[in-house]
Amino acid sequence: MTNNDELKGKVNEAKGKIADDESTELKGKIQQGVGKAKDKAKETADDVAGKINKKIDKERE
Repeated sequence: MTNNDELKGKVNEAKGKIADDESTELKGKIQQGVGKAKDKAKETADDVAGKINKKIDKERE
């Protein structure tokens, strides 16, 4: 799933390539990395929450 950071990063990277501006291109690549890290953190948090909920539900049985 592409989030706003990844999308903005792709746009900035493309702008940098078109304008031959390495700084903008690098900024875009960094934004994409931040977006991917946010996605991974959310995925991990959701996974942990799911495991905790399963454990709580099991203990209530």
